[in-house]
Amino acid sequence: MTASPDHRLPEAVLRPVRGHHAFEACVEQLATAIRLGVYPLGTVLPAERDLAERLAVSRATLREAMAALREAGLVETTRGRGGGTVVTLKPRLPNARRAARLTAAQRRDWFDALEFRRIVEPGAAYLAARTDLDDAAREQLETALAAVTDARRPAAHRQADSRFHLTVATLSDSPRVVETVTAVQATLHEMLLAIPVLGRNIDHSDRQHAAVVKAILTQDADRARRVMEEHCDDTAALLRGLVG
Repeated sequence: MTASPDHRLPEAVLRPVRGHHAFEACVEQLATAIRLGVYPLGTVLPAERDLAERLAVSRATLREAMAALREAGLVETTRGRGGGTVVTLKPRLPNARRAARLTAAQRRDWFDALEFRRIVEPGAAYLAARTDLDDAAREQLETALAAVTDARRPAAHRQADSRFHLTVATLSDSPRVVETVTAVQATLHEMLLAIPVLGRNIDHSDRQHAAVVKAILTQDADRARRVMEEHCDDTAALLRGLVG
């Protein structure tokens, strides 16, 4: 087992469930958080009571959601002293053959998500740079950057990349922005798993991440937005070329 991640990112990504579909919404939110690496492999999930309060659902509903996650192979639960629910889902490796199985409708949806991302994520970076970040928030951002830069395995890098973008979103201090970026990142995650890992692209992406962080920490909001736009454009161009 590994220690639970910095509480700030999970707390920002997991939000109170709305509407009458509490069970399905719990499964969706928790599964997305696990797949994007908000809760990496080996992480112990928060206590049942804490998760239920965070999602604003009954403990009975949360137990049903956890049962679904166990059946899907995302987590395992042990009872008794020292027990808990642990993430068992291994990060998926990129596989270019996935792109060949896409339908025309799926491709249109993916490419629409890229256009939407170009609006949302640069805005998140702009807002983050306009925020007076405390020392803890600045450290959170620098830690997220270091994690994605230092990741050597493709699957680990993919999740660290998602965590970086979600961290930028959380620093915008806007729950709506976090919710939207989480949805965009979930789609982007699937897209990037459908193309080969390219070292040159990873290096370029890491430099752009560093430039975004520098702009946010120096409160250069216009530059933060501009660099994130360039980053989104470059990723979109790569995906359109390789997904087809």
